Amino acid sequence: MNQTALIRPDWTPATIALMVLGFVVFWPLGLAMLAYILFGERLKTFKKDANATVDNVFSSFKWGGRSFRGAQYGTGNVAFDDWRDAELSRLEEERRRLDEMRTQFDDYVRDLRRAKDQEDFDRFMRDRDTGGSVPGFPGR
Repeated sequence: MNQTALIRPDWTPATIALMVLGFVVFWPLGLAMLAYILFGERLKTFKKDANATVDNVFSSFKWGGRSFRGAQYGTGNVAFDDWRDAELSRLEEERRRLDEMRTQFDDYVRDLRRAKDQEDFDRFMRDRDTGGSVPGFPGR
């Protein structure tokens, strides 16, 4: 830990002043500062341990990795497990096709917008070159 920091979990003049000021302004602030002074060093390891525990608990619920309780744990009924795996792979294939169609549609819409923008720009340039007034711009 960086021992040159002004506010660190230790009895420094800055932390004592903040604790006293916290008690004067609003007592829970002073209490929080006291807890930080006393237990601040343990917070780093507590946070690391808590994050590791939560990661271990939720690692079995990954949906993208196909491990949501059924893909890696059989039910004991082979026919049902085979049907479920077939349905999951069918749904995954359908999802892939829908994503591909979405990408194609986005490309199509982008091409339409580009064509419309090009048409508007060409009309602007024609009007500008012929000396016509362009809406929103004063004539030359």
